[in-house]
Amino acid sequence: MATIITDECINCGVCEPECPNAAIDDGTKGGIDFYYIDPELCTECVGFHGEEACQEVCPVDCCIPDPDRRESEQLLLERAQQIHPDQTFPGLDELTAETSLFHNPDRKNAHLDQ
Repeated sequence: MATIITDECINCGVCEPECPNAAIDDGTKGGIDFYYIDPELCTECVGFHGEEACQEVCPVDCCIPDPDRRESEQLLLERAQQIHPDQTFPGLDELTAETSLFHNPDRKNAHLDQ
């Protein structure tokens, strides 16, 4: 599932540089600046981190999984490989708590896997 930024966002911008895929961008909606995550670029940091980097730095916890867009660990890893063809990623069976939130028991939204 891709991550979304909710309306609770305070537009601090700390999440944008943390995304390994440059999926977070600022835009304008009705003259109001806001941050958003491109779901086609979001990999939930699978292959990079054991938690979503944007979620870890967000001071108001507004970076959350999109309940309407659930995606498998395999799909997210494949997306990361497509976005970064010149990088080497662990295989699906080699992902750990340090490289995939699916293996991290301490992640904030573990309940969404059920």
